[in-house]
Amino acid sequence: MTKFIDRRSVLKGAAGAGLGAAAASAGLFAAPAIAQAKYPTRPITMVCPWGAGGGTDAVVRIIAAQLEKSLGQPVNVVNRTGGSGVVGHSAIAMAAPDGYTLGIITSEIAMMHHQGLTQLTYADYTTLALMNDDPPGVQVNVNSPYKDIKQLADAIKAAPPGKFKASGTGQGGIWHLALIGWLQGMGLKPDHVAWVPSNGAAPAMQDLAAGGLDLVTCSVPEGKAMIDAGKAKSLAIMAPERNPLFKDVPTLKETLGLDFSIGSWRGIGGPKNLPADVAKLISAELKKIYDSKEYKDFMAARGLTMRYADAEAAYKFMGESDKAMGAFMKAGGLAKG
Repeated sequence: MTKFIDRRSVLKGAAGAGLGAAAASAGLFAAPAIAQAKYPTRPITMVCPWGAGGGTDAVVRIIAAQLEKSLGQPVNVVNRTGGSGVVGHSAIAMAAPDGYTLGIITSEIAMMHHQGLTQLTYADYTTLALMNDDPPGVQVNVNSPYKDIKQLADAIKAAPPGKFKASGTGQGGIWHLALIGWLQGMGLKPDHVAWVPSNGAAPAMQDLAAGGLDLVTCSVPEGKAMIDAGKAKSLAIMAPERNPLFKDVPTLKETLGLDFSIGSWRGIGGPKNLPADVAKLISAELKKIYDSKEYKDFMAARGLTMRYADAEAAYKFMGESDKAMGAFMKAGGLAKG
């Protein structure tokens, strides 16, 4: 501010005309230098609300690596776990809206506030893109008497409530809601199959292989280890179409005529009110990543389902997911308030 005041005062004096011109010239050179400092000028933090080594962590790391190449700045993934996803999602939402803290937003954001764990919703973020959506499969022990999903469905319908036991995640988690939605689609009560909470798909699949469960609803990629080991088999997936990596696993619609799908989705976002130019830039880069051979190969190798939506469509998708998850949770007596 002092430089501009001095410059104006000098320009008023005829004797200082030369000095005024020099100062004005210096000012002309200084302003463009500031304007040309384009985002990003320093490292970006990418928050992952879930632990290292999991599916969400894998997806965010391939995205971060590709962003780092295109943006020319380090993109550092930080795992902020805890509170059933609340800690990491809060870290994204509460960050300064300057584009230097972004994160991967998962389907749990459409569930946590219904459980009373947080007040955060999808509306507390600047949505940048949807990058992935994994539907659940219905897995059974390899020695199960049910050879296809119709046989299993018929047996569940004929059985008294609570006879069949299922797992795949914690109480009220995404795979629990998948079971609830499937049961409702068959005209059954949400608790007709007893839910056994677990710390994730891996321990649930181990319990299934050991004979402690009748079925597990989790994504087929999560069940792949046990399936490849010959200890489990997948009877169907809750998706509009088959997964190319598991092309022998039919959809519920094909086998039961049930048009029901759900999934564990992942998107990239930042805190609310990100600068428009930053949001536009990152969104464009995410589309390039989604279309890249590296991303496609990475996802295909892991059996992860690719699904893209731009910023506007992703925001709408998350809103629809929020309503659907809330309805399932209320039906299952899992919603608070």
